[in-house]
Amino acid sequence: MASTLDQTLPADAWEVAGNPYLAGLYAPVGEERTDDGLEVIGELPPDLDGVYLRNGPNPQFAPSGRYHWFDGDGMVHAVRFHEGRASYRNRWVRTRGFVDEHTVGRPLWSGVIEPRADNPPDEHLRLKDTANTDLVWFRDRVHALWYLSGEAYALDALSLESLGADDFAGTLPCRMSAHAKVDERTGELLFFDYGPVRPYMRYGVIGPTGLVTHLVEIDLPGPRMPHDMAATEHHSILMDLPLVADMEAARQGRHKIVFDPSLAARFGVIPRRGAGDEIRWFEAEPCYVYHSINAWEDGDEVVLDLCRVNKPAPRADAAGPLARMLSYLRLDAQLYRYRFNMRTGAVSEGPLDDDNTEFPTMNLAMLGRPTRFAYAMRISPEPTLLFDGIVKYDTASGAQDRHWFGPGRWGSEAPFAARRGATSEDDGYLVSFVHDENLDRSEVVVLDAADLAAGPVARVLLPARVPLGFHATWVRGDQLP
Repeated sequence: MASTLDQTLPADAWEVAGNPYLAGLYAPVGEERTDDGLEVIGELPPDLDGVYLRNGPNPQFAPSGRYHWFDGDGMVHAVRFHEGRASYRNRWVRTRGFVDEHTVGRPLWSGVIEPRADNPPDEHLRLKDTANTDLVWFRDRVHALWYLSGEAYALDALSLESLGADDFAGTLPCRMSAHAKVDERTGELLFFDYGPVRPYMRYGVIGPTGLVTHLVEIDLPGPRMPHDMAATEHHSILMDLPLVADMEAARQGRHKIVFDPSLAARFGVIPRRGAGDEIRWFEAEPCYVYHSINAWEDGDEVVLDLCRVNKPAPRADAAGPLARMLSYLRLDAQLYRYRFNMRTGAVSEGPLDDDNTEFPTMNLAMLGRPTRFAYAMRISPEPTLLFDGIVKYDTASGAQDRHWFGPGRWGSEAPFAARRGATSEDDGYLVSFVHDENLDRSEVVVLDAADLAAGPVARVLLPARVPLGFHATWVRGDQLP
């Protein structure tokens, strides 16, 4: 069953100025669907029970100016696995901006490349909060989050119905960045907020009752562009990285960032419920971090595993906004480990691999505790951001296991789905949306997390194309209402 919004445009209307992120694998879809009884190649494991959800940009209107891939309205694609069967659903996130534009039947905002002075005003930036970046499961609902810090838009995990912006019973006075962390053992959600005006960062904790129980300002020397955080059992780790706001552009109302290699990368370790002045900063070599994997305490040290970008800057020959966007999105990241000694203040750092991998996932039930396994998407050498495989890292032994999607097949971030009754860290599956260019068909592959090289346990054929997008999550069947 499918329902099409009345503003759907023909495919060629999206191909603006040769922008590859509006065409082909990335082209938006204009149809919201619900499909049951999907065809399966192989056999779905009966102990795979839950929902795989992935967020991403999907503009409801052709852009009114230069389009950046990060501009599109959030759309969530989901596959429910239960008793050996699978169903598919996709829905736009009904943000305030989406509803306003849908009401008038046209775009009201231009994007991050060229925000106009007549964009609707915002307390920080004249940009639309699209909630298109990540998905976090907390207290019986999924929250769709935005990379520039925005409202936490709540969704029903099964119907994908938008439940509105969640202010946590009126206790959240600020915004929430995309990569909030949930500690399943304590039932807490840890988050930060950032922006171009003071205070440049806030850090907070939402308790298991759904109320903000801790919120402090973090003193930074100026506006920054942090993207992720990490947490151990007793601490949170915040980042002050040398990707900074261009102040002249900010004074003109434009959002522009620059990489300043003269600045150190700083990692702030703060007690989970610590005051702002209790944060302890550790300086490391200049870099940028899009995504952390996990952190934990090891004696006097805090260990942090992540994907590290050496130099997040466009190539020198990238002339023009489109070329700079393509260059920025050509990630060059490697698995990396930091150790911060809380007694001496010493920092040790170094790579754990030299391959280009990003969008890492882990067993979320073990957040903040020592882990061995990380699952990262392998970045292809193509000119746009494409994932040609998944790498499983054993950070204890150094061993690797890989699954390649195959020629012309491109995957999505693959969350870990614990097997019902799982008994070990990697006892479960990885699930990933894959688009096959050869057949012009989308599917979901299910892999045994303990043996990626064996290939898919099952493949679920989808009734419609799923554009490539951003982050995903897995909600276990026992977590669903």
